[in-house]
Amino acid sequence: MDHLDEALRGISDPIRRRILTLLRDKELAAGAIAEEFEVTRPAISHHLRVLRESGLVAERRNGQNRMYSANREGIEVLKEWFHSFFPIDDHVDRESGT
Repeated sequence: MDHLDEALRGISDPIRRRILTLLRDKELAAGAIAEEFEVTRPAISHHLRVLRESGLVAERRNGQNRMYSANREGIEVLKEWFHSFFPIDDHVDRESGT
């Protein structure tokens, strides 16, 4: 599986997309992430593992806690792919109205 396929798999679930949104601007412990959802902690652990394996989330240990943050490099793969649908000239024309 290539990086794009892995990243698309990572965002294919609404819970994982919500986790990414939580991690957009800050690092959070796994427990803090789990508190935001009405699913089991093992389910959140599964989603975090998928996000980590897809390259969208980074994990580090802080004592007994696992801290998670958005991996901008992994997200860049998605951004580039989505931007390929909007050529630069098309984007400029839409902004200027010409």
